[in-house]
Amino acid sequence: MYVFSAIALFILVIACINFMNLATARMSGRAKEVGLRKSIGALRSSLILQFLSESLLTVVFSMTLAVGLVLLTLPVFNQLTDKQIQAEFLTRPMVVFLLIALTFLVGLLAGAYPAFYFSAFQPVKVLKGTLGNTFKKSLFRNGLVIFQFTASMVLIVGTIVIYRQMDYIRKKDIGYNREQMLIVNNTDQLGTRAESFKNELLAMAGVKNITVTGFLPTNYYRSNSSFFTTPDLDTKEAISIQLWEVDENYIPTMNMKITEGRNFDKTMGTDSLAIIINEAAARFLGGKEVLDKLFYTVEDEETRTLRALKVIGVVKDFNFSSLREEVKPLALLYKNHNGAMTIRLQSSNLPTLMEQIKDRWDAQSPGQPLEYSFMDDDFNAFYKGEEKIAYIFTVFASLALFIGCMGLFGLATFTAEQRTKEIGIRKVLGASATAIVTLLSKDFLKLVLIALLIAGPLAYYFMSRWLQDFAYRINIEWWMFAAAGLTTVAIALLTVSWQAIKAAVANPVKALRSE
Repeated sequence: MYVFSAIALFILVIACINFMNLATARMSGRAKEVGLRKSIGALRSSLILQFLSESLLTVVFSMTLAVGLVLLTLPVFNQLTDKQIQAEFLTRPMVVFLLIALTFLVGLLAGAYPAFYFSAFQPVKVLKGTLGNTFKKSLFRNGLVIFQFTASMVLIVGTIVIYRQMDYIRKKDIGYNREQMLIVNNTDQLGTRAESFKNELLAMAGVKNITVTGFLPTNYYRSNSSFFTTPDLDTKEAISIQLWEVDENYIPTMNMKITEGRNFDKTMGTDSLAIIINEAAARFLGGKEVLDKLFYTVEDEETRTLRALKVIGVVKDFNFSSLREEVKPLALLYKNHNGAMTIRLQSSNLPTLMEQIKDRWDAQSPGQPLEYSFMDDDFNAFYKGEEKIAYIFTVFASLALFIGCMGLFGLATFTAEQRTKEIGIRKVLGASATAIVTLLSKDFLKLVLIALLIAGPLAYYFMSRWLQDFAYRINIEWWMFAAAGLTTVAIALLTVSWQAIKAAVANPVKALRSE
């Protein structure tokens, strides 16, 4: 919410900047009005009030349109955010007060500079026409253009980085295969019928393997334990570790890889006191000669009875939490756990197979609904927030760039009008249309390029901070800035060149024949 509020504020400020730019640009046509009114006695305060009133009326109309758009897009917004906000929300007294306050604030912010700037004109200079040059070049106006394109490019780079990070997460080797993995929850309700249900599923075409346990990488069922490497329970040699109870089918069903040792074997009774650790736990032990090493846990706190667990294998690290966190030490313990049943499917006709599984479930557990999910959906749910951020960043970046280009279009129009006679003289003296377009475009492109130089470090800083939330992340590369810059320059060039070409192909006679 903080991020999106900041971006919304960014876009609002860009809109205010455009209003200031266009207001100061078009004021050249009203300069004589200001001078004439002041010469016949108009007070500066009355002129300020007039300009602020015009700005405020524009914002009131805009707020009315905005509220209407919110009401139209509310269903889409609710779907995106998984909320159920009703239109009545906008009628709450606090919300109404905030909207009115925002309207006045934006009206004053957008209209203040034009109002105070133009009301300060000296009537004599205005009526003599000596203020013309002040409109053509304005450091303040150029600075506003640079600011809004800087904001646009920061948002574009942010969008690229977020999409690249999400693509990296989707494609990263997480140590197990989550495709076509059906998770049937609440299998503990089956009781002694769980084994029968499992065997019926294994006999079906399209079912490749099944493991029975509630401990899965994509859910929140966890069990943290303290292990000691010595029987004297020396806390200096202790390790906090995830201890998951699994069966002998867990590793093959999940398509995990054993890097050392072996998997559990139900024919070996000693495996009830065996564990398979992940590489993170092995690194804690030094990473070498970890097989047959003993871990000690306190089985009974009162009697301080210990249980020794022997390492029989090492499994390749797999991400059992979000990629925001590094893989932590974990141990798999060979023990029955009926929390859920995970089924590896291999079928091209998934709907038919699901109907068959449902029929088997109804036969074993009548009256109880089949509660299930797919592992890839559960995995994606970890990053649902980031997916939404990526989508909204795209919308905001496009909107910011569009608003920026609208302002640039207005300024290009104003500049072309101000330089009409200059363009006419240049054409009469032999200047080509290409030279005229280049003349009118280069000043604006300089501003966009300056914005790119400013946006680069800012985007790198903010997106580096965002990526720090992920233990596994992409590198921010130069081409991301190049892509954002080229996109912005291309759109800005198209925006400006339209008016430039229009001015370049105009008949110079029309521009020069009269004042």
